[in-house]
Amino acid sequence: MPGTRNTGLLALGGIALAALLTVIGHLEVNDDLSPWALTISDFAVSDRGGVIDVAMVVLALATVALLYGLHRTDSPRPDPGRTAELLLGAWVGGLLLAAVVPTNEPGTAMTTAAYLHRYASVIAFLALPVGGWLLARRDHLTPAARWLRGLALTSLVLAAAMVWSAYPGDRVLIGLAERLLILTEVGVLTTVALALTRSSSSTRVIAGPAATVTPARGASAGGPLR
Repeated sequence: MPGTRNTGLLALGGIALAALLTVIGHLEVNDDLSPWALTISDFAVSDRGGVIDVAMVVLALATVALLYGLHRTDSPRPDPGRTAELLLGAWVGGLLLAAVVPTNEPGTAMTTAAYLHRYASVIAFLALPVGGWLLARRDHLTPAARWLRGLALTSLVLAAAMVWSAYPGDRVLIGLAERLLILTEVGVLTTVALALTRSSSSTRVIAGPAATVTPARGASAGGPLR
């Protein structure tokens, strides 16, 4: 399916652009912000409306492209893909909300907006790996199933580490934990996008010979009737 391959490529381009913008956003901030001790949201709020916020929106749109591609490859029978797509939708919603609603400045008291930002991020961080785990059970993603499950489990472990750091751990290395978490979750999205492009290519290879064989069968079948 060329349309599915195109959406996979579009998603890959969006993921790459979001990664590039995030790196630029880290390079542009002042030296007082530590990536080991502060989250990406802390960096983003110091440059409100800057490239990190844009990166979050781009990553959400890349996921929307993936959702479109997954919808086109849906099986007519019930499968875990439907639930997975809902979870990826929750990731998109949480990511967009976190981009629009800023957290509080580092060292200041939590506001209502900051709490909204935090819990939108929590929903996004948990929804994506669970969705990735369920997608591993879909037929056309079988070749990538091992990678999806491995990345999903790693994401959940890192999410637990981040929660521990945020509460009893006194935010020790919370920035590192979050960046590793985001890296693995972007890995989930990249794996799905690559699988979509490859599965659509395989479909075309298989379909091509079938289309040429069918007329031949029809012609040979027509011979004895005459």
